[in-house]
Amino acid sequence: MTSQYRVNYHLRAHKRDSLIEFIKGMLLTPFVLHSQPTNAQTHVTENAQRFSEIFSSIEHLIQEHRSFTHQGIPTYSRLAKLVPSIGTFFTPLPLQQAFERVNAQDKISARKHVPPSFNDVRRILNMAQAMAIAPQLKLVTFDGDMTLYADGQNFEEDHGLTALLISLLRRGINVAIVTAAGYGDDAKRYEHRLSGLLAGFGKARLEAEEAARFFVLGGECNFLFRTVIQQGNRYGLEYVSDAEYSASGLRSWTDSQVQQLLDVAEAELRDCVERMAISAEILRKPRAVGLVPQAQLTREQLDECALSSQLALLKYQGSPKSQPCDVPIPFCAFNGGNDCWVDIGNKLIGVRILQDMLESPPEATLHVGDQFLSTGNDLSTRTACCTCWIINPEETERILTELEKMF
Repeated sequence: MTSQYRVNYHLRAHKRDSLIEFIKGMLLTPFVLHSQPTNAQTHVTENAQRFSEIFSSIEHLIQEHRSFTHQGIPTYSRLAKLVPSIGTFFTPLPLQQAFERVNAQDKISARKHVPPSFNDVRRILNMAQAMAIAPQLKLVTFDGDMTLYADGQNFEEDHGLTALLISLLRRGINVAIVTAAGYGDDAKRYEHRLSGLLAGFGKARLEAEEAARFFVLGGECNFLFRTVIQQGNRYGLEYVSDAEYSASGLRSWTDSQVQQLLDVAEAELRDCVERMAISAEILRKPRAVGLVPQAQLTREQLDECALSSQLALLKYQGSPKSQPCDVPIPFCAFNGGNDCWVDIGNKLIGVRILQDMLESPPEATLHVGDQFLSTGNDLSTRTACCTCWIINPEETERILTELEKMF
């Protein structure tokens, strides 16, 4: 499921998802009309039935939209008229079944005072996507921070996610971490961040063929690593040079162009520091530039830095009304939660590189991440593959556990 956003801070569009807001609105009407039941059990049953019918109707709208998309006329669908920013659905979404599974766990229909929320709908969409993609899944990509481990932390040894990731690898499914963390071709830096997971591979005694299905793609799309068994049966990462895989059609920029673009981004970040009187350090890397605060900033300040940088780079490339992935040199300007970064390239390119290399089509590829708002760096992946929007590693574990039941 994909959406393309026009950012208007005053309307808070950068903090919304159009499809989720539409579904929330549909669910709100029966909740309000029937919020004062005379019989508690009847209320729960009837609410579940009403919500289930709504999800069934939305499921049909999505299937109709998919049909029009296949005909090359997606804007003709009823859903496109109701949610103009809607994008492509690479699989059907069994929303009615997904609601029933999530409702059985979270008792959404039993609530009398709190209507179905953004997070409720997000989790139902995640469940539906997992149910739809499980039979043909070939590649799962993950964000790093706040998806597999806490922000700025490392993957801990004996984490519950370790066994779930190993299970995917043993099933023949490719797994990759597509992260903004950019350490160049320094495998040791990435190994340090993933030390607990790599140790878990060792404890599980993964075969070389199984371990080779695990990849790390750093700097959004710039530095690719594969897992190998090193001397002493130690599991580590090996840098894959650009010559070993085809990325020329996706990464066609020169180093000179990259540095010019980063100069513009750096100047804009320094302007943000000056006009908002921010105490922060500006860090320049070969293919990224970032603002790292020395004191905690508000979300609004980080959003301002991300949106200011985004507009400055769009203007520089002569396309102020375009999206960051639709310009000559694609980039990603994002609020990282505690900092703000501008990366050359984006996760859309990263996912497509892996899809091409591993021959995994969009309907067989799933990206799991926490940054799907317009100032997040996972949003662009919706153009390339199916997605699950989680908010912490615990939710990642939950969705992978559900996925495991579907194989």
